[in-house]
Amino acid sequence: MALDRWIALILLGVCTAYGYTAWFTMDANLAPFMQRNPIWPSTFPKLLSVLAIAASLVILFGLEKGETKELDIDYRRLHEYKLGQAVLLLGLMVTYALCLRPVGFLISTSMFLILGSFFLGERKWHVMIPIALIATFIVWYLVQEVLGIYMRPLPTLLGG
Repeated sequence: MALDRWIALILLGVCTAYGYTAWFTMDANLAPFMQRNPIWPSTFPKLLSVLAIAASLVILFGLEKGETKELDIDYRRLHEYKLGQAVLLLGLMVTYALCLRPVGFLISTSMFLILGSFFLGERKWHVMIPIALIATFIVWYLVQEVLGIYMRPLPTLLGG
């Protein structure tokens, strides 16, 4: 079986577990007044799980392929790919998740975007830094002010 089908099979298992959680366990503890709402907190996860399962099945059964072609990723030549960038980016994601609360959303997200683009090869600092800062502030503003979900913008030492 090709690599893309193995990945689709793994994703199908993950999405099935996610869908089971969304369909059967998330709504069990809803307050009575929320049970009459047309949209529940589990509505988006339910939709996401159905779409992800459908996409995984399409790849697993090979319906997306019009014609057979050579594999895009050859696992025998894995050492020729840029695995260093991928590992650095995964490490940066873990570091971002660990630093989000103590460092604050604005600083940790800005640094994640700046360092992530640097690891992927961007060297135009005069473009990279303003875009990261503006995108971070816009996301924080939308989540904090528009949606009303509190996110600690700065570290506790700086008044966050």
